[in-house]
Amino acid sequence: MFDEFVEHATPSGHARSPLPDVQYQGFEPSPYDDQIPGVDPALANAPVDAPIFDLGRVQYTLPAPLVSLAVSSDVLAMALSSNLIILIELSHAEQVLHIPIPRKPTEMSIHKIFLDPSGRHLVITSHQGENWYLYRSWKKPRPLKSFNKLVIESIAWNKAVLLSSSHSLSTKEFLFGTRSGGIFEAVLDAGEDLFKSQERYLQLLFSLPEKAPVTGIKFELFPPADHKHALVIVTTPSRIYQFTGTPDRRSDDGGRLFSSLFATYRELAPKISELPGDLQHSELHFFTPNSDQALSLPKTLAWMTAPGIYHGTLNFDPNSDDHIDSTQLLPYPSPESLASQLPPEVPASILLTEFHFILLYRDRIVGICALNGKQTYEDVIPLRPNETVRGLAADPVRKTYWVYTDQSIFELVVGNESRDVWQIYLAQQDFDVALRYAKTATQRDKVLSAQAHAFFEEKRYFQAAQCYTQCSVSFEEVTLKFLDVGERDALRSYLISRLERTRKTDLTARMMLATWLVEFYLSKCDELDDLCASEATTSDVENMQAERTILEEDLCQFFETYKANLDRNTVYELIQSHGRTDMLLFYATIVGDYERVIQHWILEEDWLKAIDTLNRQSDLELYYRFGPVLTRHAPKAMVDAWLKQSALDPLRLIPSLLQLQHLPRDPLVPNQAVRYLNHVVFDRHNTSSTVHNLLVTFHASTPSGDDGPLLRFLMTAPCNPLTGKPYYDLEYALRLCKKAGRIQPCVHIYSKMGLYENSVDLALQKGDLELAKINADMPEDDPQLRKKLWLKIARYVVQDKKDIKAAMRFLEDTDLLKIEDILPFFPDFVVIDDFKEEIAHALEGYSAHIDDLKKEMDEVTRTAESIKQDIVELKSRFVTIDAGERCSVCAQLLLTRQSYIFPCQHTFHADCLIGLAKEYLPAHALRRILTLQTELIKDVQKIGPGEHPVTTSSSDVRQPTRQRTLLSANFASPLQNGTKAAGSLGRNLLSAGDRLRDLIVPDALASVVSAPGWIPGIGTGGGQKGPNKDAEKQAEKLRAELEDVLASSCPLCESVIAGLDKAFVHDGEVDMTWAL
Repeated sequence: MFDEFVEHATPSGHARSPLPDVQYQGFEPSPYDDQIPGVDPALANAPVDAPIFDLGRVQYTLPAPLVSLAVSSDVLAMALSSNLIILIELSHAEQVLHIPIPRKPTEMSIHKIFLDPSGRHLVITSHQGENWYLYRSWKKPRPLKSFNKLVIESIAWNKAVLLSSSHSLSTKEFLFGTRSGGIFEAVLDAGEDLFKSQERYLQLLFSLPEKAPVTGIKFELFPPADHKHALVIVTTPSRIYQFTGTPDRRSDDGGRLFSSLFATYRELAPKISELPGDLQHSELHFFTPNSDQALSLPKTLAWMTAPGIYHGTLNFDPNSDDHIDSTQLLPYPSPESLASQLPPEVPASILLTEFHFILLYRDRIVGICALNGKQTYEDVIPLRPNETVRGLAADPVRKTYWVYTDQSIFELVVGNESRDVWQIYLAQQDFDVALRYAKTATQRDKVLSAQAHAFFEEKRYFQAAQCYTQCSVSFEEVTLKFLDVGERDALRSYLISRLERTRKTDLTARMMLATWLVEFYLSKCDELDDLCASEATTSDVENMQAERTILEEDLCQFFETYKANLDRNTVYELIQSHGRTDMLLFYATIVGDYERVIQHWILEEDWLKAIDTLNRQSDLELYYRFGPVLTRHAPKAMVDAWLKQSALDPLRLIPSLLQLQHLPRDPLVPNQAVRYLNHVVFDRHNTSSTVHNLLVTFHASTPSGDDGPLLRFLMTAPCNPLTGKPYYDLEYALRLCKKAGRIQPCVHIYSKMGLYENSVDLALQKGDLELAKINADMPEDDPQLRKKLWLKIARYVVQDKKDIKAAMRFLEDTDLLKIEDILPFFPDFVVIDDFKEEIAHALEGYSAHIDDLKKEMDEVTRTAESIKQDIVELKSRFVTIDAGERCSVCAQLLLTRQSYIFPCQHTFHADCLIGLAKEYLPAHALRRILTLQTELIKDVQKIGPGEHPVTTSSSDVRQPTRQRTLLSANFASPLQNGTKAAGSLGRNLLSAGDRLRDLIVPDALASVVSAPGWIPGIGTGGGQKGPNKDAEKQAEKLRAELEDVLASSCPLCESVIAGLDKAFVHDGEVDMTWAL
């Protein structure tokens, strides 16, 4: 704003000394809280010792004497004697707009200027009756021709419309009063229209009878949301008028809003108040809270008159005749030095703030409190020589206040206006308003203390208790006050409020307060009980009972709220001393002491309530502790409680379950222990052997003797997936069942243990043939055992029951036994007629079986013949090879001597094949080769050397070699290339532990195999005849067998497949093939 241009005066007076610190003891917390409830933050943040008003000069030089000044919405308008209008927008004070009026001062002298609440419309009036209109954006004003000869003294703007429409060019309807006492309604419009002037509408509404100037005028439409009523207040130097009525509905052109309202007063006199005097000028001011809001209504008014300031509050009740309430006349203050000689000086101008009247005199400015009429401010205006005070101006929207002279402008800053308001209201005992304006905790404490004492004196004890709670009156003083007058109920209210306000860290104080309150509550309950008992026949007993119920509910709520501030044992003793069992149980419940509650119900033998309490808490230890006694007296409810609590350990509930073992039980009611254990085993999948054994125990000890439940459990009980056995102990279950005489369960357990013979014997011992049959079929993987078990049953049927027909029917139940199996069990002299048909059926079956065997033998014979034929056909196979084909072992030409060709295309000489095959053949094949080798040598020797001449083809380049000893242990075949590789691989594959391979001589054996005319796989080509024909046949047979052993598979392929998992180099061998 103008702050940088304003010189503020130094605040006068002495600084206030700080308040002394106050110490509090006992239960007394500091009453000075950081935040005061109910106080406006703006008031709370204001400095306590800040001045109420501060006057400062605005650093601005006027080019000519100032005549009139108006401020609204931070727009400052000044009219100078040179007919110059100066406009300054205070938010941009450096921008000053000069707008001259095209009239010479000798032709026209400005009287007043009027600025609307939005700061957009300015009306200038002159002493000559010439009026001008200036809109904010215009560069020059425009004359109001229809307003000619009217000297305007006051204007009432339509604030609601002007503030709500920020871009409107129209003033809407406004009222103004003239020097001659006329009241006019007009509308101005700044819009450019060639066919219309700015004066859209002008009408004379009313003329005051005394023809006095209208020094003040104001209208309000109410209620704010719906303008159904209008109030117009008009003042003259000695009278104040009130016009009320219904405004006209707005027409399309926006005129004639008050015509009908004033028309009613042409014959009817308005409400008039008169204060006679010789004062020729007067002012009317209003204060509006939240004045920046368009629909806000004024709260108070002040009218400057000759006797003093007439002020009051506005009442907007449409049914009221007088809309100004609480009117008072405040006389003007007299100068202190001349108080007794001269009458009070009438100020030049006044202003109205929220709590003060600002009076402007010719050399000073004075502030008077509107609440008590005392002067609170006075400051001298620093006038220059020949400087004259003109008046005061206020911004009704922004709440800024200005003092102007003909040469200077001053700003009156309202800084801490409500500083002493709380003291004034406190002195008037208006405590609620005083609290609203108390800024500090000390001020608030004083107000509350005074209010509390006032309430106490008026015997309004409950209100006093609430106030005492919030102030610094000592705890001891307050409690003694209430105890002295016997107001224990009010004291209880005080203690509750004091407990609520005590810091949570003050544990001792909170505990003592809470304990004392419990005693108060209990005593009051006893008192009401006594009153109800003594006045049982009166009509007030219902009210007392209702009061007692409310009090008990309050006590319960108190327990829930402050349970953390109470000592359990102390409260228990208090409640028990008053005999309040219901409160004892309630308190124990809310503090979580369920053990005490359960113990109480057990002592009362109210088992269901004890179990219900147990269900409403989460401590599992209480289930284990009270389980035995509750299970014994209410087994079903207790088991229901267990089923709801899945976290219970069944092992720790065994003592409770055992309570049910020997109790007399109704056979129609299920066993509750079995019900719970079944739930644990099958629903919760418990695998504890103890739990499973306990369930077997309960089943076996059932006095009814029904084996069904026990058998069902034994059959459906879950088993250990690792062992395949049930979790219960089979031997323990067997002992229990034997002791209880449960035969079928025993049989089932025997079968579970794999003792099928025992199970069948026990079933037969008890005569349960069907059970024996079932168990006889159980060893499915052991048909011998099954047959043995069925024979046991057959012996029982034949020998023990001696029922031949039943024995015959028994054979139909199994396929393991025949009639001949049970015949030994029949007596020696039994009559065959009883089972003649069965024997005949058996013989017929045997005959059919023999026929089937014959058919199978014939089929096998045919198959063998077919195989032989295939073998004969295989001998006629041939392979075509190249003449240059070489042996896969020695790499010499294959056709140089007898050779073998395999389907894998490997080719070998006979001696190479023998030398290679002996390296991988097993021991039994080697022994057979040695045997065949020996036999062949013998047969050759029998035939004689002359009968077998060695014929050598022309292509045979081999030299005759001498006969080597067949049993030479040091013989080794000189293998080359592939022979070495295959031999090495064979030796790596087979163990050479025995010396069989050294006994086989490949050359010798090849010479034996390669008999004249011998073709591998065919034998001798021509059927020679001679004396040794049988020997040759025998030799040929031996050669064929030897060939089957040697040439059954390719030795190279066989050795490679057999050596896939062998290492190339054995441990201890050195492979030099990679050496460089």
